[in-house]
Amino acid sequence: MTAQPLESMRLDKWLWCARFYKTRGLAVEEIGRGRVTVNGQNAKAARELRVGDTVALRQGHTARTVVVRGLSNMRGPAAVAQLLYYETAESIAAREQAMLARRLAPEPADDLQGGRPTKRDRRDMDRLRTGWGDRWSASLGDGGSGKS
Repeated sequence: MTAQPLESMRLDKWLWCARFYKTRGLAVEEIGRGRVTVNGQNAKAARELRVGDTVALRQGHTARTVVVRGLSNMRGPAAVAQLLYYETAESIAAREQAMLARRLAPEPADDLQGGRPTKRDRRDMDRLRTGWGDRWSASLGDGGSGKS
C-alpha cells in the first residue's frame, strides 16, 4: 500500500507543518485575527490549501508572502519544512528592508532623559500642586466655586 500524495489540506495544519507557528492553536488564532490571507482573501482555519496558493502571513512584526510548494501530513524537521514553500522575492526584499530599519532605529531607552524623579523633584512637584491651595478651579472668584 503506497501513500497517496495530498491534493489539499487545512490551512492551519499546513502553517503548523511548515513551522510558521509553534502550535496549530497559534495558527488558528492568527488566522482568526485576520493576519493570514490566501490568494489575497481572508481565510478561515479550515480553508483547503493547494499547491500553488499564495499565503500572506505575519510572524510578530515580520510580514511574509510565500507560495505553497508542497503539502505534508506531519510536522518534520525545519530543513524538510522549508521545502513546503518558497518566499517571493518582494517578500524577501521587504523583510530585509524592515530588518535594516529596525537595526538603524534609535534605541528607545535613549529618549528617557531623567528617568524616575528624585526626592527633590517629587517635593518640587508637590509644592507646585499645593500652590493652588483649597481652590479646585483656576477660575477667579470666591475660592473657586465658579460664582463671581
